[in-house]
Amino acid sequence: MDLPARAAELIAVPSTADRPAELRRALELVLDVVGPGFAVERFASRGKPSALVYRPGPRPAFRVLLNAHLDVVPADSYAARRDGDRLYGRGAQDMKVAALVLAEVFRSLAPGLPYPLGLQLVTDEEVGGHDGTAHQLEAGVTAGFVVIGEQSGLRVVTDSKGILQVRLCATGTAAHAAYPWLGDNALLTLTGAVDAVLRRYPVPADEQWRTTVNLARIGTPNRALNQVPAEATAWLDIRFPPQDTDFAGRTAAEIAGHLRAVSGVDVVVDGLGAPHHADPDSPEVARLRAAARAAGFSGELLRKHGAADGRFYSARGIDAVIFGPGGAGQHGPDEYADLRTVGPYRQALVSFLTGLARDPAPAARRGSAAG
Repeated sequence: MDLPARAAELIAVPSTADRPAELRRALELVLDVVGPGFAVERFASRGKPSALVYRPGPRPAFRVLLNAHLDVVPADSYAARRDGDRLYGRGAQDMKVAALVLAEVFRSLAPGLPYPLGLQLVTDEEVGGHDGTAHQLEAGVTAGFVVIGEQSGLRVVTDSKGILQVRLCATGTAAHAAYPWLGDNALLTLTGAVDAVLRRYPVPADEQWRTTVNLARIGTPNRALNQVPAEATAWLDIRFPPQDTDFAGRTAAEIAGHLRAVSGVDVVVDGLGAPHHADPDSPEVARLRAAARAAGFSGELLRKHGAADGRFYSARGIDAVIFGPGGAGQHGPDEYADLRTVGPYRQALVSFLTGLARDPAPAARRGSAAG
């Protein structure tokens, strides 16, 4: 396969959440790379298509599942451009190049491995993953170990932060702006509430593995300059590690109560995704790290601040790691995949998957069998 050419074709597909036909087109392009001779189980949820590919026969419990998402965030242009060893374009790094490598590795290895290998292709990771990975898991898909091809520079990601999206809602009393003492300005109450949250979770000066809060938007229905606003809302995006018990392991209602106590205003939780964690000492992680080192990379462990579909596996006690090629600029105008990492990435995946053939039983099953 001419991967750069095929990747340019896939990148040119504007597979954003609001274009269901383009999501299907991206999915079919990758399935074409896999080719015939496999069972293709198709899923759909709220207009988001996905697929599960495996050897012919009943769907197994997969020893290893390779996971790739084909959706992207919106861009001004979806054209791919190559400059030396860099392939630029929306989704080049996140994660269309990796998806093609996973498809190619699956096609070549799945027929001959002594254990069931699956390929999971989804189209909604960028908008939460509930209609792709989560939907398939709810339909009974399961695995012993999952490799998600998100960008990592051949490092192994065993931890990702959880994601929380909330609204702080303040109310006051309207009045004429010339007589502010007759009213209660909801915007002032709200900014005080935001300040209180940021004092509890301050913005770090550099990269740190702790909870962060992003103030994304403040709004009020008030449109008159000469009126004291009676309502105001702030939208927050909060990312939290598994160690922060203010959020990890707590329900949406408990989190709303906690933030209400911190801020002093009403809180609505619009979205909650748990952190992702995989055992960094598992035999699978050790094998994958060794395969990365054999391919010329460090194979070091990495923690990611962004949320990913691995959290859906963690919630079910399934170890999932992020392991992908290199690049930079995801979601930006200069996003690119580093083509120099593609060959080593393929090599590491092949080495890892064939190495498991000597010990195809998941670690969890070995432990329970020994007990």
